[in-house]
Amino acid sequence: MDQYIVSARKYRPVTFDEVVGQRHVGETLKNAIRSNHLAQAFLFNGPRGVGKTTCARILAKTINCFNRNEDIVACEECESCNSFNEGHSLNIYELDAASNNGVDGIRALIDQVRFAPQLGTKKVYIIDEVHMLSTSAFNAFLKTLEEPPSHAIFILATTEKHKILPTILSRCQVFDFNRIEINDIVRHLIDIAKKENIETEKDALNLLALKSDGSLRDALSMFDQMVTYSGENLTYDSVIESLSILSLDHFFHLTDYLVQSDISKALLLFNEVLLKGFDGHNFLLSFAEHLRNLLVSQDHNTIELLTVGDQIVEKYKAQTLRVSSAFLIKSLNLVSKADIAYKSAQNQRLLVELTLINIASLSTDNTPKRNTEDTSTSNLETSAPKKKPIEPANEIKTSQKESEKPSESVKKPEDVRPIEPKEPITPVQSEVKEKEIQSTEISQEQVKNVNRTDEIEAVVSKKQTPVKAPSNVKMKVGIVSEAISISDYTKEIKSEESREKKGEVLLKSRDEDVIEAKFQEAWLEMIKNYEKIGRISLYSSLSKYKPTLTEGLEVELTYDNTAQLKLINSEKQSILEQLRNALRNDRLKLKLVISSGSYQKAYTQKEKLEKMIEKNPDINLLKDKLDLDLGH
Repeated sequence: MDQYIVSARKYRPVTFDEVVGQRHVGETLKNAIRSNHLAQAFLFNGPRGVGKTTCARILAKTINCFNRNEDIVACEECESCNSFNEGHSLNIYELDAASNNGVDGIRALIDQVRFAPQLGTKKVYIIDEVHMLSTSAFNAFLKTLEEPPSHAIFILATTEKHKILPTILSRCQVFDFNRIEINDIVRHLIDIAKKENIETEKDALNLLALKSDGSLRDALSMFDQMVTYSGENLTYDSVIESLSILSLDHFFHLTDYLVQSDISKALLLFNEVLLKGFDGHNFLLSFAEHLRNLLVSQDHNTIELLTVGDQIVEKYKAQTLRVSSAFLIKSLNLVSKADIAYKSAQNQRLLVELTLINIASLSTDNTPKRNTEDTSTSNLETSAPKKKPIEPANEIKTSQKESEKPSESVKKPEDVRPIEPKEPITPVQSEVKEKEIQSTEISQEQVKNVNRTDEIEAVVSKKQTPVKAPSNVKMKVGIVSEAISISDYTKEIKSEESREKKGEVLLKSRDEDVIEAKFQEAWLEMIKNYEKIGRISLYSSLSKYKPTLTEGLEVELTYDNTAQLKLINSEKQSILEQLRNALRNDRLKLKLVISSGSYQKAYTQKEKLEKMIEKNPDINLLKDKLDLDLGH
């Protein structure tokens, strides 16, 4: 009976060109061998099952081959190649760091490095899972790794580069291995299936490649398992049944139910999935992947991002015609929120069911509601009159009054003729005439136009009340009151602008009497507030000395050092505002006075030395005798 060999070992690559998905690593190593620029330490980093150890063995075999060809391929016939293929080569030493992670294993390896190879030119030391070595083992390995003998080459392989000491990384050439793409895995599985005379469906191989997560070794292991289960005919259904993978048909049906707002069928389908033994969290993740694939399928530019077979791609294209992008995006948002909350939920099944109900309600909210809104909007637009653009207040009043009740006594604009003075009018005369015209017009309106009483009252109120407009508003001459003239009004605006530029407050200042007892009470209340809000340093600085209030309403506050001065200065405006509001006096000022007993703290080394010499002059004598250089 022939011994069975798994596909991962039986079809293990023997040349760099046969390594799947790592062309950049193979070409670099081949060029290094061709130009004789081989480093003495390599680090192969990457996920599991992508070819790190395989490349290390091919490198060790190729550099020791006596008859390699121009393509840097071992001859497979020389003594070195035969010993390597039979597994008893003395030039290759493999160490599993996961089981030999102590200092003793590294010391044994260092002892062997000293001996030259008996056959070939190089001795290659492959250390797998090197990140498992202890810190002491790494430190023992440092010197040998930095300056190894000329005949020694070290190849370190790891899946977790971040756990390796930086001193080790700096001594190695680092090669990063990529996850193998799904298409590359599928092509490799098709080649192996042909060699083994196994009929396969491409969708089944796509599913194996997707399940392997970029690891060719995992894909080959599952392939062997499927062949054992289904025989020489590997189908999509057999893969789903054997590996307990949730079929995509469930998600196609579920999406149709949710789009149709059929909550009952959606919940029954989820119940069927749970009865088959699938986890609710995995169901959510798989459904999120399905929604993502649907969203990607809606654009022909992104459809290449799908990692499924051609038949399933057609199914996605067909379903995208029935689903909108907005529905997919909102559904993905709901599923992602449920994914985050799943582990902390007390009733996880209810969480998933509630998520499906919310997604089903999206379709009812979107399409029908949008149509009814459009219809109602159009009806409103046809029935309701359009709003007119906003006009100035005076013009609106005039237009409304004229349209509602036209009066013969009111003159139309075209009937009004401008008065051309016969003699030049001085500014003073113009102001007087303006006032006369205004008073005349008001009296005429009051007599002739009885129906416009509201407008007459507004005009009269404008005439009686002095008007003071902001500086940025241009007033019409026709509504200026008699209280001020135009020249006075201009002067007033200019004076206000100049005061605003100087920063003066136009409001009336508060000037109540300040009693010492009230001042101290307000002060204590203010510093207690600082303590309550956690401003402890400011509280301690303000509460150390009692403030004094001078006759000129100047608050003298004592401080000890520059740090307190800087702190109080930063809050000076806030302190003054609180005191002014509490005492209702805006003339309060704050003056900072340094304490008579304050001292300057020594911060630098030189200042500390000067303080020490000041206390003990013998230190200076000792410094001079010993010729010490202190204080720098």
